[in-house]
Amino acid sequence: MNQIFLFSPGPTEIIIILLVILLLFGGRKIPELMRGLGKGMKEFKNAQKEDNEDEKKDDKKNE
Repeated sequence: MNQIFLFSPGPTEIIIILLVILLLFGGRKIPELMRGLGKGMKEFKNAQKEDNEDEKKDDKKNE
């Protein structure tokens, strides 16, 4: 179990990782990437809700 938590980044490592990301993508691209990520998550949640509703309708038809 202890091997799972072998790598747990501290605050310094997180800051370094964020700075590297900022350098790689630049300040203008990061908001665009986050917007795209948010849209993707929203679409995924909507599709998941639709699947759950379809399953409920199918269950009612089978009864």
